[in-house]
Amino acid sequence: MHRFLRAGRALVLALALPVVLVAAWWSWSAHSGSYYFPPLSTILSTFGSTWFSDRLGADVLPSVTRLVVGYLLAVVLGVGLGVLLGTNRLLRRTAEPVLEFFRAIPPPVLIPVLFLFAGIGDTAKVVVIVSGAVWPVLLNAVEGVRAVDEVLSDTSRSYGITGWARLRHLVLPAASPQIVAGMRQALSISIILMVISEMFASSNGLGFAIIQFQRSFAIPDMWSGIILLGLLGFAFSLLFQLFERRSLRWYHGLRRSQRGD
Repeated sequence: MHRFLRAGRALVLALALPVVLVAAWWSWSAHSGSYYFPPLSTILSTFGSTWFSDRLGADVLPSVTRLVVGYLLAVVLGVGLGVLLGTNRLLRRTAEPVLEFFRAIPPPVLIPVLFLFAGIGDTAKVVVIVSGAVWPVLLNAVEGVRAVDEVLSDTSRSYGITGWARLRHLVLPAASPQIVAGMRQALSISIILMVISEMFASSNGLGFAIIQFQRSFAIPDMWSGIILLGLLGFAFSLLFQLFERRSLRWYHGLRRSQRGD
């Protein structure tokens, strides 16, 4: 019973601020005469007809596909390189200057260069997402691997636990909280880069559609696209929270036991 009450309280707290903000937006814009800031009721009235039509398959699904593919590739690449660099001190010191150089370059700046080499298709847009989303995962993976408890590391070594067994049963579980934190940051970056990449030399996608609405002065449709992006980000955040709770169940249980919950 206590568990359900706690879940209900968490749900109320999570929805309270969005409901207040939507109500405030509705009230503030109800009598708006501005062409560029139409009433929220007008925006919502165009939402269904705009996105639950041909644009669902032509723009929304391609964007979501690019986002998922780019994000997963960034996670795999970031974790793989992060574990490799975290466990090899010489390799980490050798690669660190190069990594710091590329990490300092804002990914949107690379879009024209990436499009020049990879074209303007889906591959280039996925590469753009990977180029920015890989860094939080990579850096958190490196730090997570480096922070493995030395006592546990020495104990596993003394028992002859090496290679893949050590990586699977010690290194990855110990580094997983920081890796998951990097994955959460990478998800937000992936959504941003997905939209930006679709605003350059594209023929479909949410970013392309929003730019087209803006250029054709379809302002309510443009605002509806922005709201849709927010809803997609919220949905992906909820899915990630479910993944985090399942993958780090042991970690959250340990934290609660330490707090005495």
